[in-house]
Parts: sequence; structure tokens; C-alpha cells
Amino acid sequence: MALLDDMHEKLRVLHYAYDTEQAYVRWVERYLLYHREKAGRWVRPEELGEAGVEAFLTYLAVGRKVAGSTQNQALNALVFLYKQVLGIELGAFSAQRAKKPQRLPTVLSTAEVTRLLTAMDRRAVNPWVRRVHSLMVRLMYGTGMRVREVCRLRVKDVDVERGQIVVRSGKGAKDRVVMLPTACERDLLKHLKWRERLHEADVDPQPSVKARAGVIPRPEAVGFAGGVGIAGGGFVPLPYAQAMKQPSAVRSLSWQYVFASTRRTVLPVERLLMDGRDGAPLEDSGMMSQASARLGLADRKCVTGRWHLHENVLQKVVSQTAREAGFTKRVSCHTLRHSFATHLLEDGYDIRTVQELLGHANVQTTMIYTHVMDPRTPGGKGVMGVCSPLDRVSFRNGTAELRTG
Repeated sequence: MALLDDMHEKLRVLHYAYDTEQAYVRWVERYLLYHREKAGRWVRPEELGEAGVEAFLTYLAVGRKVAGSTQNQALNALVFLYKQVLGIELGAFSAQRAKKPQRLPTVLSTAEVTRLLTAMDRRAVNPWVRRVHSLMVRLMYGTGMRVREVCRLRVKDVDVERGQIVVRSGKGAKDRVVMLPTACERDLLKHLKWRERLHEADVDPQPSVKARAGVIPRPEAVGFAGGVGIAGGGFVPLPYAQAMKQPSAVRSLSWQYVFASTRRTVLPVERLLMDGRDGAPLEDSGMMSQASARLGLADRKCVTGRWHLHENVLQKVVSQTAREAGFTKRVSCHTLRHSFATHLLEDGYDIRTVQELLGHANVQTTMIYTHVMDPRTPGGKGVMGVCSPLDRVSFRNGTAELRTG
């Protein structure tokens, strides 16, 4: 449908995140299908206007019982459609809104974080896999990075000398810098050296001599399936602009993912080219042909490389480890980010500093962590710092007495 193609193009031009692009287009599809079922025919969105948007949003709240955040995302998608794609300013409408609950984030105490990290280090799995997963979890808690940001980290963005990590294309397509925890430096350096050896083996079609010499461990010994070393391997996805500027980067170590998948991936050449840096595939056929020629891949259909470890893998590992460690709280990768922010505030760091480290556009988003801070810490305040009136009453021998002084 031409309308959806226009929607895709406008979202790309305005540099919306790929996930947002996919979500907005899906909502527009549902919007059009909803009115098609009601009218028995396809109805142009220009004909629907405010009344059509109001009916759809009310249907989501009443008929589908969606959460407030879900309805808001649908509203944002439709406002974008009308304003940015169709050039129509929507007037006032009064759709029934889904109630948006005000939820506080789940936060672990420092003792609970220690317990979780210990459980991660004691998992009964392949030692190499255990070390990699533990390092990734420590980085999430130690830097506040999102799980996707950790999984998509590139070698070039880790600066051990300066003790920092550059997070590329975070939420909102923004770059930011976070600290590299001293506690992670040694293990991360060791992992980067292994990553370099793995990349050399992926590029080298005959790595058996190195493997026998012990320079490159056998892949099955560290959880890698299918062996290493393949003629023409070692490719990694690149933004279109980078591919045109520096073609050699497509097989360079610096652009490789730090936490690579255990399996090589064979994909069409087109998947090497990204529209931006957040994983959105390049869809312009002319640009694709130009970049393929620039990379010297015009005569090839597929390439072999290592993509990053999928975030779902780490999510499952963290959740399972927390359950096995006896946590009754729901612990996820994002819980570590919440804990990072809360513990910094408890240590007395300025909220603007925490906002910058988290990459929040609005300080109000960061303010939510002040509601879950431990009042006993230097930065502790808020409702949790209020003394309960019950604590002024003492109970002795079954009798309640008011404390004085």
C-alpha cells in the first residue's frame, strides 16, 4: 500500500528508531483494517478524520482493554500519519482513554545485586558462556546501559584507556558516554583479545594451524557451533554512509560486535547495509546497488559473518538465574538499569548527572527513582524518608504506650 510506504519513508527521513517505525506502521495498518471491517470497504484516512481516530482509540480502550501506554502509542502513530504524511492537523476529539497506571520500578538492593551476580558466576553451564553472560550483566548494572545497547556494542566504542564506553544510537537515536567500571576492565580486556582472535579465525579460511598451536581455542570448547574459519567470512552490518566512506570497515575488527553470536550467520548482502545505526535495513534499491559495488560485493548474493548475541538470550538468562537464586521480585535486565540509577542517587550524585548517564531526554523520567531510594543512604529522601507514626508507639507486655522524647 502506497500510504504505508510513505509512512516508512517519512519515519526514516525524520530518523525515528527502527522499532518505533515498525510499531507506528503496524498501528496504521490496524487503524485502516478496523474501519474497513466497520464500513465493509477500504476508507481513506482523510475521510475519517478526528471521528475515525476517536472511534479507534475508544475501541482499543473499551473493546480491547489495552493499557494506557499502548493506547498512547497508537495515538502517536495516528497523529504522525495525519500530520507528517498527510499534512492534516487533527482537531479536538474526546476518545475514551485507557487508564495509565503509575508504576514504580523494581529495584534491587546492593546486597541483592551482589547475590544475583554471585548466582550468575555459579551457573552450571559452559564456563566460557558463563563468563560472557556474567560480564554483560555486570556492564548493565555498572553502566546503566539497556540490554540492547550492551548486545550491540562495537569493539571501537570501548575505550579501556580512558575508562569509558560510547553508547551509539541509544533510545531517541542519541549517542552518549558512560563510565567503564574498573571492576569490569580486566575481564573486558580479556574478552576483547578473544574477540580479536575469533574474528581472525572467521576471516582466515584455514585456521587449523593456529588452532592446533593453541592461539585459537577449538570452537566446541567455548560453545561455538560449526567451527571457525571460512573463506570470505567476518562480515558485519554497517550504516550505508560508513560503507560508502570506508568499505574496509565491513570486515574490520573495530566494527565487530563485542558480544558476538556463537553461530555464524549467512545472510543476503542487502542485510549488511543499514539505514542509520540502529539496525533498520536499507530499502532503497539504488543505494543498495551503489553500496554493494563499493564494497566489492556486486557479484555476491550472500555473506557470512557474526551478528551480536540476541537480547532475548540475556533476558532469559537473567530471569532464570534470579528465580534459581530465590528472588521473589520479578528481575529482568532492565531491573539492573533501575538499580544503577537508584544506587547512584542514594550515593548522593546529582540527578542531572544520572539523567545524562541514562540518556533520558526529560529529567522527570529520572525523577521516578527518587521514590524508591533507601532513606538510610546519604541521598535518601522522599516518601520513604518519612517516619511512620506507628514507630512512636512502643508495645510492652501487650500494652501500647506512646514514646516520649
